[in-house]
Amino acid sequence: MLNLNEKNIDVEGLARDAVKDNDTFQELKDGVRSKDNTIRQNSFKVMQKIAEENPEFLYSEWDYFQEMLQSPNNYHKYIAIYILASLTSVDKDNKFETIFDSYYRILAGDKAMTASHVALNSCVISHNKPNLRSRIVDILMSIDEIHQGKQKELIKAYAIETLGKIYPEAEDKELIENYVKSQRDSKSPKTRSMAQCFLERC
Repeated sequence: MLNLNEKNIDVEGLARDAVKDNDTFQELKDGVRSKDNTIRQNSFKVMQKIAEENPEFLYSEWDYFQEMLQSPNNYHKYIAIYILASLTSVDKDNKFETIFDSYYRILAGDKAMTASHVALNSCVISHNKPNLRSRIVDILMSIDEIHQGKQKELIKAYAIETLGKIYPEAEDKELIENYVKSQRDSKSPKTRSMAQCFLERC
């Protein structure tokens, strides 16, 4: 048994162990769906470390995390948003393309918690999937039209943060610049600040 209910776990050590030991991996896999917040968060941290450093190992579990993406549980969705984005680095079967609409439907939903993290993880997907970059940029600049929740202005801050990371590789630089300039008068102080930061850097 892993001590996943403790606050300070050895994330790197457990990630290494999980790749070598199936029992450890299965406990972590169950842990990401735990009702216990500490166990779930600890399991997620280890899984995300594996997804970033050993994605080939975790790629075979794609369907497991895809199922979590469809869950009504927003904590499950949050975990899947991160893991699936990281696994696009080894997505030789183009599985992400088949769930693209489902993934970005979360950004268009009404929950700020999950929508903001879809926006943040879009830079990872854009980098790993250049063929999707223009579609992703268009969606990030369409939050006014698509997001159904009350935190629309705040979510734009996360979109601008990601657009700043995509910008050097983007073909539609002028479109991005014009969008960010239009957000300097946002009602959200965070979004105004992020827009100014983007324009000063880029």
